This record gives sequence, structure tokens and C-alpha cells, in this order.
Amino acid sequence: MDFDSEFDSADEAMSEINMTPLVDVMLVLLIIFMLAVPVMTHTVRVELPQAGDHRNDIEPQVIHLTVTEEGKIEWENEAVSHHLLQSRLQAAAQQQPQPAVHLSGDRNVAYEHVVKVMATVEQAGLYKLGFLTQIE
Repeated sequence: MDFDSEFDSADEAMSEINMTPLVDVMLVLLIIFMLAVPVMTHTVRVELPQAGDHRNDIEPQVIHLTVTEEGKIEWENEAVSHHLLQSRLQAAAQQQPQPAVHLSGDRNVAYEHVVKVMATVEQAGLYKLGFLTQIE
């Protein structure tokens, strides 16, 4: 037996393409498309409500709170105690829609007094709080 003749036949390049991996990939893609197409074309009928073109003319109430330089609290230009402020804010929080609270503080008021009023508004359950400033 010739030793060189065995290696020559093994070293020759193979001229055929192996189709098995290509067929496997194509079958997997076919299965994916078979599963995905029905999902993409499936629709659900929904009866949507009709909306009118009129605006909601209900304006929410606005509560104006002021903290003076001395730390006193005013509700719509009426001096109130901290306890009375709490009870009024809790009653306002029960209204629908909830009123907005506009808070203005004197330029020289201690930050502590404004923060106490903010905390009271939050504890009462009111979520619309705005700060009023003056443009110079």
C-alpha cells in the first residue's frame, strides 16, 4: 500500500456544499413565520366612545394663601390660625375637583413659616400647589 496515495486523496478540496445546516436554518425560520403571522394579523374589535367638541367649563376653585413677614397666615386676605388652616384645607381636599392652592410669601418671611404652610397643604391631601411671585 502506498502511503502517499492515502494522504493525497484526503487533502483534496471537497467540491460539494453541505446543505444540512442551511435546511435546518430555513426550517426554523419557516416555523417562526408560521407562528408570528397569525399573531400580527389578529385584531380585536373595540367600540370606542364618541367625544363631543364642547369644553369642560368647570373652573377649579383657587385658594390664595399668604404668609406675612411675621409668619402669620392669611386665607383670601383673612387672618387664620394654623389649626383653622388645617381644618379648612381638609374640607377643601374633599371637593371635586380639588381646588388649587396659590401660596405667596413676603420677601422677608422666614423660610420655616412657608415650609410649615406647604406641609399643612400636603397633609390635608391637596396636590395642586403653586407659588406666586412678583416680577421686578
